[in-house]
Amino acid sequence: MLSQADDDFQSVFFELAGDLRIYMLLKLSIKPYRLSQLATDLNATMQESHRNINRLIDSKLVKKTGEGELLLTPYGEIIVSLIPNFNFPFKHKDYFQEHTLSNLPLKFIQRIGSLNNCEVVVGVMAVLQRWKAVYHNSQDYIKEVISQVPIDLIETIAERVNNNVKFCYIFPANVVIPKGRNELLKKLGWKNLVSKGIVERRMMDKTNIVTIFNEKESCISFPTLKGEPDLNIMFYSKDAAFHEWCEDFFDYEWARAKLFDESKLSPEI
Repeated sequence: MLSQADDDFQSVFFELAGDLRIYMLLKLSIKPYRLSQLATDLNATMQESHRNINRLIDSKLVKKTGEGELLLTPYGEIIVSLIPNFNFPFKHKDYFQEHTLSNLPLKFIQRIGSLNNCEVVVGVMAVLQRWKAVYHNSQDYIKEVISQVPIDLIETIAERVNNNVKFCYIFPANVVIPKGRNELLKKLGWKNLVSKGIVERRMMDKTNIVTIFNEKESCISFPTLKGEPDLNIMFYSKDAAFHEWCEDFFDYEWARAKLFDESKLSPEI
């Protein structure tokens, strides 16, 4: 909550509100520029470029060196580094009319810009196919927090586990268990894989954010406004920052999850 003394804080949003100014800042985050170069790269006139760069200098976001080069101030670097956190929800504002981050810890919301470089996968079948591909492409490990167990994917997981791919997963107690799962796990020798430590599992009372990732690919899905998991649409990426966000979220959930107890799972349906 901002206090009366923080009234000037809003001025930074006025500076970021101009398209040309924000593009200037993004360009300067890559390398220093002379004003003429910056104007050319942004297809802007020298007059409007001069006016806007002076505003950024007056706001202490940009400074000019003795050689005439423009570069971000340390304060400007901080502000520009925060822009992606606005970009992700803005790009997906329609999605976030029907989905929520309300149960997500603030420390993850403050890094939401890490999810910027992603592909949106739409439709249950497309989501499950991408999910299967993440399993299939794994070489070192698979980690996931899931709300239901697609029986068609169990054998794909088992095939990877039998090739020494470590599998760690978190179920909610109310996870949707498909009919035939227990029999299939018995056939695949699942208990033996658990006892060897190549499969690790934990439980939570409830989960509504779904994430699946291997060492290179990651998926994340946020809950509906009712707090229910949604497998109709998922964000997918091979981006390192996206992967780190998913991995950190998994580690957070893993640390507070309980020991796995098969007897507490919902019956097969």
